[in-house]
Amino acid sequence: MTTTAVTGAGHPPSRRGWRDKDKYWGMFFVAPQALGMLLFTLIPFAAAFLLAFTEWNGFGVPEFIGFENFRDQLTSPLLGRAIVNTLVIAVVTVPIGLFLAIIGATVLNKIRGRAFYLVLFFAPVVTSAVAIALIWQQLLRADGVISGFLTNTFDIPPIDWLGHPWLALLAVCLVTIWSSLGLNIVIFMAGLQSISPSVLEAAAIDGAGPVARFFKVTLPLLSPIVFYQSVVAFISSLQTFDLVFVLVNNAGPDNGTRTIVYHIYDLGFAKSQFGLSSAASIVLLGLTLVITAIQFGAQKKFVHYEG
Repeated sequence: MTTTAVTGAGHPPSRRGWRDKDKYWGMFFVAPQALGMLLFTLIPFAAAFLLAFTEWNGFGVPEFIGFENFRDQLTSPLLGRAIVNTLVIAVVTVPIGLFLAIIGATVLNKIRGRAFYLVLFFAPVVTSAVAIALIWQQLLRADGVISGFLTNTFDIPPIDWLGHPWLALLAVCLVTIWSSLGLNIVIFMAGLQSISPSVLEAAAIDGAGPVARFFKVTLPLLSPIVFYQSVVAFISSLQTFDLVFVLVNNAGPDNGTRTIVYHIYDLGFAKSQFGLSSAASIVLLGLTLVITAIQFGAQKKFVHYEG
């Protein structure tokens, strides 16, 4: 009778049965994401890696040529100019953007009605990059609002911000900082609100002023978020494309705003040199991995984790 009670038909499924059922349901819900990653990430990456060793114009059968594409790109003045421009954008926009975001988050965290200001700052984040580029293109023209303001206020001759290589690169940096500021502010505000007020109160009781509390308490506690945002921002800056494509009309004057991603696009889709384009994309991958590895190596010196 005991055996019947234990193994009878009405006994609920075993724990292993429930685990198998959960496993199948889990695979069912993960399948769309896994399929998307396979189709749109892994397979294109493998194809680009293989094409980097071939010569192919988009038609016919790719011809294997070994490392010729890499030798061509690593000695290409255009790729060298693109790498320099991309690194300038990253080095300028990331520190300045994060600094302004921390200051903005600190100020907004102490005022009432901050939700209204957060909406204003966050609006560019959810706005199309093409729309942003077109608006700033009108502002930065030689007869645009900014040049008109400088001319009327300081009697400065009209400046063609998008017609000079370095000024156009500066314009790309300016728009990049402006468009990403809202997202960084929101993330840093979340970090500020997670800091226990008792920690700041203890520092104040010990005699630390507002500036000392910020640099000795607040900033170290925010350092993990600063590190995370710096990694994400650097990777995003290395992938700059839409702004230079729309804002300064492709690569800008004298390739002054030619970035690595635009260089990849130009080789592949404008010149149909898909082998060279794939090789340049592998170079971008290597550069991204090196910079990210440097950041992870340097985090030990300035990132402070609680616990």
